Amino acid sequence: MAEPQQLKDHYREARIFRHRVVVMALVLIVLLGVLVARFHNLQVVHHVDYATQSDRNRVHVQSIPPTRGLIYDRNGVLLAENVPSYNLSIIKERVDDLDQTLEVLTGLLAIDDDELKNFQKRLKQRRRPFEAVPLRYRLKEDEIARLAVNEYRLPGVEVEAQLVRHYPYGKLFAHSIGYVGRINDRELDAFSPEQYERYSGTHITGKIGLEKYYEDILLGEVGHQNVETNARGQVLRVLERTDPVPGANLVLNVDVQMQRATYDAFEGQRGAAVVIDTTTGGVLAMVSMPSFDPNLFVTGISFKDYRALNESLDLPLFNRALQAQYPPGSTVKPMLGLAGLSNGIIDKDYAIRDPGFYQLKGDERVHRDWKPKGHGNKVNLRQAIQESCDTYFWDLAFRTGIDRMHGFGVQFGLGARTGVDIPSERSGIWPSREWKRDARGLPWFPGDSLNMGLGQGFVLATPIQLALMTSTMANKGVRKKPLLVRSIDTVDLPVETIAPTTDISEDHWDVVYDAMESVVHSRRGTAKVIRPGTKYQMAGKTGTAQVVAIAQGEKYDSESLAERHRDHALFVAFAPVKNPHIATAVLVENGEKSSKAAKIARKVLDKWLLTHDGRLNIDLLAKSPPSINTYTSLESAEVQ
Repeated sequence: MAEPQQLKDHYREARIFRHRVVVMALVLIVLLGVLVARFHNLQVVHHVDYATQSDRNRVHVQSIPPTRGLIYDRNGVLLAENVPSYNLSIIKERVDDLDQTLEVLTGLLAIDDDELKNFQKRLKQRRRPFEAVPLRYRLKEDEIARLAVNEYRLPGVEVEAQLVRHYPYGKLFAHSIGYVGRINDRELDAFSPEQYERYSGTHITGKIGLEKYYEDILLGEVGHQNVETNARGQVLRVLERTDPVPGANLVLNVDVQMQRATYDAFEGQRGAAVVIDTTTGGVLAMVSMPSFDPNLFVTGISFKDYRALNESLDLPLFNRALQAQYPPGSTVKPMLGLAGLSNGIIDKDYAIRDPGFYQLKGDERVHRDWKPKGHGNKVNLRQAIQESCDTYFWDLAFRTGIDRMHGFGVQFGLGARTGVDIPSERSGIWPSREWKRDARGLPWFPGDSLNMGLGQGFVLATPIQLALMTSTMANKGVRKKPLLVRSIDTVDLPVETIAPTTDISEDHWDVVYDAMESVVHSRRGTAKVIRPGTKYQMAGKTGTAQVVAIAQGEKYDSESLAERHRDHALFVAFAPVKNPHIATAVLVENGEKSSKAAKIARKVLDKWLLTHDGRLNIDLLAKSPPSINTYTSLESAEVQ
């Protein structure tokens, strides 16, 4: 009988079990070691890193934008202010689905395509993590209410109160004060790291005018705060705060009443005017017509509004006072007459016969005076300025020559930027031999000198240059830098001037002053139309500037020309003659008759020199000009 077979080997099973237990124990030990190592890595090695990341989920650094500095006129009238506004912003990092959130907001607030495009642009710009990006400015009360009711649907969406720039006088100061606007990509790319830090928390910068020129002063210094937030991004408490430093305030030389009077005097005509206080060089008014509302640009102008402004034939965005260059015409004649006197080329009694034309020897071209039959057989300097005799100044220009005319005109600020505290000023052209050789590749011809003697040809000047020239005439050669800003945070800016011209005698100044006075107050003066009712003596000079050339032998016929091809009308003046306090230059585009510009100047001068009841302002005229010794000297070289 066979032996029974053993069905179970207990010893073998015990060995297998013990082997498996050992293996599992080793596996558990290894896993426990890995876990301990991981805990050590998290809790010891990288404790600071992960603690910091944890804090970042609840603690954030927020930039606090500074309050932008205010701008006042000389009498304390507020011209640029900051008004509270509720803005809608989105923190991208807290939004799960940005497209869905924008779709919900569009349904709640009817956000248009322009706002969405601008938001997408700002979203792509450099910014700090968790920095809010504005979507809409100036929320209305009902819009804020709708957002509050739907807050649970809109994580990462904030309604925050901010100060927004506002210009209460709108069009009146658009070209002088300028405006602020959103920082664009080009400006952002040009920022240095320091600038990027300064602009964190704000989305605007000065674009034109004083807002741009004094940007660093008006901006202030950004502040910061560490805040603790909940899971929805709402601020629970402020942990630490560094307050921002507000921007400095500006007080201008500009007088709001003078600005309004100058603006209204144009009655909608295109042109520009600059008014200067001759005692300080301060700009009392600066107007460019037509103008525009700068408030449109503050929070982002619509494409429709910008297209209307940019495509307008009247160029409302163009600052004619600083950037438009016009032939000054006969307004330079008093200065050139003074050049003739001081260089000994003429004296007050030197006279010519004026047959109504002028012709150089050996030249077939006939230069015809505006008065066909001429101004008489004995025209001296006084009559030539009084009646704007072209023939006299053709003769004077030829005898003076380009070199002396150029050198003399430079002393009165022609052909160079005035240095006014607004960006984008143009320099005009006061030509010389060297200028023509470099610019045109041609020598200087005698005919060029004749054109220059009438402020035509290559000569170009901005209205502010003509105002500075007139102010320098009023100050007998002392050229003061024109400034719109009078003081910064109660610290007055110094009056800056170039050393006065010393080689012009008092007798020569008196001759020219008398001639300019007769332009207005003589019955034969070219500006006699503004004489009636004047209560002070004014020195002035009319001028017209051709827009299109008139062929030899032809007469100017305004009826045959398009309105925009007609002559410009100009007038420069200072008053009172014996103690000048104010100088102005006025240009009316395509105004044809210089009397149009003269009438505007009369209203401007009356506003400053007369009291409200129409009497002469004795208190103003009693003030004496500052001593030349108190002026800050400038280098005579101008930026070209």
